[in-house]
Amino acid sequence: MSAKTYQDSMPLAPLKIVAMGNCREIGDKINQIITARRQESLANVTDKPEFMVKDYHIENYLVDFDCPRFRTGEGRGIIHESIRGSDLFIISDTVNYHETYQMRGSTTMMSPDDHFMDLKRIIMACSGQPRRITVIMPYLYEGRQHIRMVNESLDCAQAMQELVAMGVETIITFDAHDNRVQNAIPNHGFDNFYTSYQFISEILSQNPEMSVTPESLCVVSPDEGGMRRAVYYANLMGVDMGMCYRRRDYSQIVNGEHPVVSFEFLGKELAGKNVIVVDDMIATGNTMLEVARELKKRGAEKIFLTATFGLFSNGPSWLDEAYEKDLFHQIYTTNLCYCPEELLAKPYYHNVDLSRYIALIIDTLNHDTSVNEISSGTRRIQELIAARRNER
Repeated sequence: MSAKTYQDSMPLAPLKIVAMGNCREIGDKINQIITARRQESLANVTDKPEFMVKDYHIENYLVDFDCPRFRTGEGRGIIHESIRGSDLFIISDTVNYHETYQMRGSTTMMSPDDHFMDLKRIIMACSGQPRRITVIMPYLYEGRQHIRMVNESLDCAQAMQELVAMGVETIITFDAHDNRVQNAIPNHGFDNFYTSYQFISEILSQNPEMSVTPESLCVVSPDEGGMRRAVYYANLMGVDMGMCYRRRDYSQIVNGEHPVVSFEFLGKELAGKNVIVVDDMIATGNTMLEVARELKKRGAEKIFLTATFGLFSNGPSWLDEAYEKDLFHQIYTTNLCYCPEELLAKPYYHNVDLSRYIALIIDTLNHDTSVNEISSGTRRIQELIAARRNER
């Protein structure tokens, strides 16, 4: 990327966005944000007539497409408009379990494999016509199957290699389970964006009384895998951090995982402190519950559960019971993956909207300029914490 700024750079090519069926809502928001941003930009660059080119500022950047299926369950991808020479961004939520299709007269819930196959169908439907293809998978497909321990598949690496072989130039994801998976495509773009600033900003805005000091707040990682994330949060907020160690029974597998046999907390005294638990995902929720119980045993005051992806593979019903038992105070996940309406209505739940974040990434990359200022939240977090402390 060059050092050119957004205001000084023409787009690489006309912008087009495919928001897969599982991303309609966030796709509409992204489209509105980019439209408004470009309209504002045009008002400020009257001395640069080159920005008045056709298709720079239009009302809709979303591509008209379909992924219909035959009654046997077989599918196909169809694009209903020209995308020749465009800068194409395709957004897909591979863990959206709300999407369905008809198969042999029955309603079938779409799996991550179905979503990934539809993504490939749309790329195939492009027939190599776009100038550049960028795939945005907020939850990286098969991101947890990223290493080989025994004779097992390497699904995530294989999936990314398939995409770049089909002509995808860059894959964009958020809070990847293991960032090292990008080694599978060393000669292609892989951008892993973090959501730290958005979470901290949302928590502080929802809790104006919260004090950000080592005496009143602690950041906790639910396992050793999330240590780096917790260290980053704690260092920027100037508070202590801790970790919950999960001892697993590797002699057996239950529901696809090695069962946890015990939890232990490693860190300083928690009595009377608020605790922010940070993780990349909430899958079944069992880990978060065990962590919350352990922290409560140690005298933690309010517990805030945060995760970029709220998968809730066993459903969100357990949250009500845990909340009534005061195991946590609030829970935060993002709109990067599907969230059921019943959860959005809960008084303790907060959905962190990252539509603007994605829109800025897309618009900046379309101008072929650096996203470093967007991706780095360090300075903004420091300013946020400093402002909170000055208020007190």
